[in-house]
Amino acid sequence: MREGSLEAPTRHPLDWKNPQFWDQASAEKELERIFEICHGCRRCVNLCTTFPTLFDLVDSSSTLEVDGVAKRDYAKVVDQCYLCDLCYMTKCPYVPPHPWNVDFPHVMLRAKAIKFRKGIKFRDRLLSSTDALGKLAAIPVVAQTVNAVNKNGLARTILQSTLGVHKDRELPPYAPKKFRSAAKTNFSFPVRDGKNTPGKVALFATCYANYNEPVIGHDLAAILEHNQIPYVIVEKEACCGMPKLELGDLNGVDSLKKINIPVLAKYAAGGYAILAPVPSCVLMFKQELPLMYPDDADVLAVRDAMFDPFEYFVLRRRDGFFKTNFMKGLGKVAYHIPCHSRVQNIGQKTREMLESIPGTEVVTVERCSGHDGTWGVKAEYFENSMKIGRPVFRMMAEPAPNYVSSDCPIAARHILQGMAGDAGEAVKAHPLTLLRTAYGI
Repeated sequence: MREGSLEAPTRHPLDWKNPQFWDQASAEKELERIFEICHGCRRCVNLCTTFPTLFDLVDSSSTLEVDGVAKRDYAKVVDQCYLCDLCYMTKCPYVPPHPWNVDFPHVMLRAKAIKFRKGIKFRDRLLSSTDALGKLAAIPVVAQTVNAVNKNGLARTILQSTLGVHKDRELPPYAPKKFRSAAKTNFSFPVRDGKNTPGKVALFATCYANYNEPVIGHDLAAILEHNQIPYVIVEKEACCGMPKLELGDLNGVDSLKKINIPVLAKYAAGGYAILAPVPSCVLMFKQELPLMYPDDADVLAVRDAMFDPFEYFVLRRRDGFFKTNFMKGLGKVAYHIPCHSRVQNIGQKTREMLESIPGTEVVTVERCSGHDGTWGVKAEYFENSMKIGRPVFRMMAEPAPNYVSSDCPIAARHILQGMAGDAGEAVKAHPLTLLRTAYGI
């Protein structure tokens, strides 16, 4: 058997409907098998705190091997994993088609799913219910009240002691007017299909753009309009399901899939490109749902129609239908590539587009920021999230940028918080906002 694999990684479907998937003993056996391989390799030690946690358990055991680690301590490793997928996509030499078949994220997900079935904290269930939180908190007056409470030190101390949301974590504000309430369809332009891209777009807003930063959705719509690309707002949407997936709530994912996929499949069948401004949501439809439902034709159709916005823009430019009449340079941009963008295997399309803007210097940081959805919000993981992000904070501050930017708006907020005084005069802006600024629209 050779060391490592030279073939491109492949992904086996998640066999979550098989009763064996939910068997605790079987899951622990697979965890032990994977842990033994990881212990012998240790290539991923610098990715996150999951692997150091595992290796510390092994190194402090009586046997100095995985068999010396108590099964109950496996949970300590599982809890540190936030399913970024980087170990699978960028580091591990033993992923399929290698016969060792190491899929670390999926064995973590299986353990999380079994744990979820046994019962979880109210906090975790609440934080993963993004639609419920957004619909309540984004109501006018309520939004301002929630935002004020989130900035109040005493209130945050109480929130930490009651819910376990760390008092020092800067939380994204809620907008008093949702994106979907203000967004307008524009189908006045002719549809111009290209070799690489459909000529019309269905915009999936995402919970974050809808409830927290509607400007991201409006910037995307403005860019489409400027490039004379007809677009519609998806007529009905729910959370993509990524927060539920990261928690191991597979039935919750299933419920959201049943809302989203029938709607999105109609757009896919109608020849639309489906765009979502948050990488995690794009990844959910491109990868995670197809792995959970490999035989569902509608899921696969949505997968094939789904684009990251900058992936679409770059391909649209290759088709000769994307404008480059930029009116304003951006100066120095410290740009962070989120994990959920990297694992889509589309290349650095955002960087490519930003670098094409005259008067713009892009400094790219390709490393995990450490926040990952709700993980970095939780009191027990906050310090680890800041520790993981420390190299990113330093690298983003070094060029003394005009802008701090990431395709993941939560990562950008986390990075700016970690930079603290080192941020200088830098302004946080999503790449879509930067592109719109460069157009002068």
